[in-house]
Amino acid sequence: MTPETAVYPMSALVGLDDLVTALVLVAVDPAIGGVLLRGDKGSAKTTAARALASLLPDAAPFVEVPLGATEDRVVGSVDVAAILAEGEHRLRPGLLATADGGVLYVDEVNLLADHLVDVLLDAAATGVNRVERDGISMTHRSRFVLVGSMNPEEGELRPQLLDRFGISVAVAAPSDPDERAEAVRRRIAFDADPGAFVAAWAPAEAALAARLVAARPVPLEPGRDRSVAALCVGAGAEGLRADLVICRAAAALGGWRGKDRAGIEEVAAVAPLALSHRRKTPFGTGAPEPDELDRLLEEAGGPGRAERAPSGGEGGGRRDEGASAPEGPPGDQGPSPAPAKGARPPVIPGLLEGRSGGAGRGGRRRAPEGTGTAEGRLVGVDPLAPGRSGPLAASASVVAAAVRGGSAPVRVEADDLRLARRERRGGRVLVLAVDASGSMGAAGRLEAARAAVLALVADAYQRRDKVAVVAYRDEGARVVLRPTSSSEVALARLGEVPTGGRTPLAAGIDAARSLAEAERRRGGHPVVVVVTDGRATFAQEGDPVAAADRAAVRCAAAGLEGLVVDCERGPRALGVARQLAESMGARYVAVGPLVGAADGSRLALAIEGSIG
Repeated sequence: MTPETAVYPMSALVGLDDLVTALVLVAVDPAIGGVLLRGDKGSAKTTAARALASLLPDAAPFVEVPLGATEDRVVGSVDVAAILAEGEHRLRPGLLATADGGVLYVDEVNLLADHLVDVLLDAAATGVNRVERDGISMTHRSRFVLVGSMNPEEGELRPQLLDRFGISVAVAAPSDPDERAEAVRRRIAFDADPGAFVAAWAPAEAALAARLVAARPVPLEPGRDRSVAALCVGAGAEGLRADLVICRAAAALGGWRGKDRAGIEEVAAVAPLALSHRRKTPFGTGAPEPDELDRLLEEAGGPGRAERAPSGGEGGGRRDEGASAPEGPPGDQGPSPAPAKGARPPVIPGLLEGRSGGAGRGGRRRAPEGTGTAEGRLVGVDPLAPGRSGPLAASASVVAAAVRGGSAPVRVEADDLRLARRERRGGRVLVLAVDASGSMGAAGRLEAARAAVLALVADAYQRRDKVAVVAYRDEGARVVLRPTSSSEVALARLGEVPTGGRTPLAAGIDAARSLAEAERRRGGHPVVVVVTDGRATFAQEGDPVAAADRAAVRCAAAGLEGLVVDCERGPRALGVARQLAESMGARYVAVGPLVGAADGSRLALAIEGSIG
């Protein structure tokens, strides 16, 4: 047994109580709708999902969906070989068929094409995969536990897809040094001797697997659904899916705890997992804070924290805030000892309690979308006609020949040929160059720009576009916000932008152009947006205003789309911003003075209205 083939035991995980809780709940009742893991890279998200599959009965499969997977690979396709050889219409199974009875895991699900995420969620909710391909309709069973992970800094899921995940968990590495040290010791021991480590934890894993197999959702206490509805209304949850998920998750938790009915304790434990990604908050999402949750529960007719059952026992109270997982013998690098007979594994006391928090950090670089006319999502096929060209849809051509009739083997004729019609989206990137100098009115413009960026990000997030910010001040410019569609990232990066000094407008335009060119090379469609009152007081060489005009000419020569937003104040307009727009070959819009955050929406509307 090697680290590549061995499965790390779930009961050996340290400090990931919310994560394991969520996985257990969706395993007890897959109708919850899957679990979304948001947060840190290297925090054992994949390890935990794989461990869950090992606990399911009948050698359950663990299937990962790669980011580059095609729709045919995921849902299945027509078996062209069978048609050619036998004239028989047969389904070639995809990943959804392979995952039946197990765990389907999508790492960086926010980077997966939306239509594929939709397919996965549909199959997870119904337990059936429907394949509609080339005039042929087939269905097959596809019951699995859906687990998706994502890094919010790489962009969010669209709201309609985010809402369809039943529960969401913020995953972060333990912050307690003892827990971190214990997690490292266990991982080192596992890598050194996987067989011995797995054997040491086998009794705990067997007990966990048996408990999981026996667990079944239980009914809610009478009237508890009314409490859940009041809780969701008070928390500002959108739609009714939060109510349904909380009821189902509480029922699953009650069954896992061995209760006959699920009560307010179970509702309180699962509510943060169901509400964290469904609340109406201005910028981003989050679970209710403990005090807020207590207030909402009391208003909904349930006991507050002080009145609920104390921690401990199978009823599962909340672990003390400062508690940490037990660790092995000091300095011991060998396999951690298995729990004593009848005792719960170290992770279990906190397994069913705790709350999810805000999203974490980390993640991988987003894989660029496909390029070239033959790439993108297949959205249809067209008959080959005179004067038309494009990539051949081979399977559709073969199916057309088979439908036309004839004995096997199928003979494809000219009239059977079909061309693939594909759809490919390139994301737009708004690159804002903003004055952060100490000139008159610059502070107000920067505040307005911050508010505008947040509004633009919220809107761009709907379309998978991105927003970036370059701040220019003193003697140069720097990128303060890399292209993102995450409100969380924008808030964090724009919170403390240094201000003061002279106004190097030329440097700001050049920095925005360089960033835009880099994004264009990655396949995006950049738009350079210069927010200025036209005043420039510094340049590396020559007159600052003339230097800014030369920078604008360089931007035009690069072939970049541009917009100049004129926020000049005062009765005597200099007209420099309009001249910059002409030199850039850019659109021009005058918005007047920007004096603070209240003008952010006006600035955002002006930008969106000008570039469409």
